[in-house]
Amino acid sequence: MGRKVVVTGIGTVNALGNSLAESWKNAAAGIGGIDTITKFDATGFRSQMAAEVKGFDPSAVIPHKELKKMGLFIQYSLYATKEALDHANLEINEEIAESVGVLVGVGIGDLDYIYKTSVLIHEGDQRKVSPFFIPATLPNMASGQISIFFGAKNYNASVVSACSSSNHSIGDSARIIERGDANVMICGGSESTICSLAIGGFSAMRALSFRNDTPKTASRPYDIGRDGFVLGEGSGILVLEDEEFAKKRGAKIYAEMLGYGYSADSHHMTAPSLEGPAKSMRMALKNAKMEASEIDYINAHGTSTPLGDKNEIKAIKVVFGEDAKRLSISATKSMHGHALGGAGGIEAAISLKAMQEGIVPPTINIENLDPECDLDVTPNKAKERKIDVIMSNSFGFGGTNATLIFKKYS
Repeated sequence: MGRKVVVTGIGTVNALGNSLAESWKNAAAGIGGIDTITKFDATGFRSQMAAEVKGFDPSAVIPHKELKKMGLFIQYSLYATKEALDHANLEINEEIAESVGVLVGVGIGDLDYIYKTSVLIHEGDQRKVSPFFIPATLPNMASGQISIFFGAKNYNASVVSACSSSNHSIGDSARIIERGDANVMICGGSESTICSLAIGGFSAMRALSFRNDTPKTASRPYDIGRDGFVLGEGSGILVLEDEEFAKKRGAKIYAEMLGYGYSADSHHMTAPSLEGPAKSMRMALKNAKMEASEIDYINAHGTSTPLGDKNEIKAIKVVFGEDAKRLSISATKSMHGHALGGAGGIEAAISLKAMQEGIVPPTINIENLDPECDLDVTPNKAKERKIDVIMSNSFGFGGTNATLIFKKYS
């Protein structure tokens, strides 16, 4: 049996807010962050809405001269990491630096930076290409810059597994601590892909919602009229620690990272399978040494796609059986959009806060519940509930699945 892994710090920046407190306040109130795109002129695109981060001021954390070296996803990850470390009351000094690692998941990274640089080259303006272009857009530079900026000298890598990136990052980080290779891991995910290239690409494959006339209610998981996801952005970062290390330094412990499951659909590039998500959830339960009856709340992958939502609900029924009826489930992407590789980190942050507060955040914008999504998906309004154990699902293109289980610490 490996060492116990606990959560001591949480940080996030996303469409709901630029801090954990602001994000939770809006999530609990069912206030969404989705609206018409302002980052570029989306007129003429099939989908014209997104869950944009608003009022973000990276200079509060990152020196101005360093910003040009970092794509926006890196800036988000540093900002969220600073909050998580402050939340954990952890300063990475020389005494502990070699026992602190970083593993942050990124799906694509700063796609807009890549697009704009390619336009410069296409138009013959090669001399205008920034010398920082490559390090500013490499997915692993979220972890790399966190390591550099905060002085973490242990593990330093990135997970790139589409929409499962964050959950793989958090789960793999727990394993690193369990086997004694690090005492602390900074983990989670980050993404910044709201740009014409992403909107155009996802629209072409008909993955996005086209409800342009009502953008604020476009993301509607489990609603019979759902027609696709809404792209989001941001970062969610956790500080995981070995329990004994955390206790020795007097840290406040919020939860135990108890289970990690994963699977491959081995089925289709984008279409969901029932077996893959079910296997991921079963493996997480087995890893946690828990029965399905012990789970109180599931933060579902729930992206608002016609096939994906009902497929996940079916998988939950397969895994939980009769216990599925007593679960509280919500798809918070209805509020903060789908941040791809950063989604799981954001959802872990919100789920852990839900556990602390005893409040299940809602799935908003449900007007007519799909009869195939007939579990308690917490429609439109948060509810009070004692939450001791949470499960969080993330499934991605390529048939990649990852499930996390956290338990309230006592």
